[in-house]
Amino acid sequence: MSAPRRRFLLVFGLFILVIAGGVAYFADSDPDGLDAVTQRGCTVVETDQGERLDGQCIAQHAQDHALAGGPLADYTVGGDDRWTGVAGVIGAVVTLGAAGGLFWGLRRRTGGE
Repeated sequence: MSAPRRRFLLVFGLFILVIAGGVAYFADSDPDGLDAVTQRGCTVVETDQGERLDGQCIAQHAQDHALAGGPLADYTVGGDDRWTGVAGVIGAVVTLGAAGGLFWGLRRRTGGE
């Protein structure tokens, strides 16, 4: 790999990590558009067991995802909101690694390789 290409990839990787780690802290913890639409017609009531939806809305039938208890669920590390940036960096590294591995594996090979 040539030096300019290596330098570009290094700068690009660092840029992605800074963006993923920094911008993640600005993520809004309030429901996004899809959550807000599915909760129309319901009110959120706090109970001893957690939140409950009263009324008639689509969200009453929602269930947790199979990985909802995973270590990076809800864009946090272990459920701790203070680690949102770390979750963003981990997600970026995994995504870049998977994409890089896929592109490397599928690239066209020239006769000399």
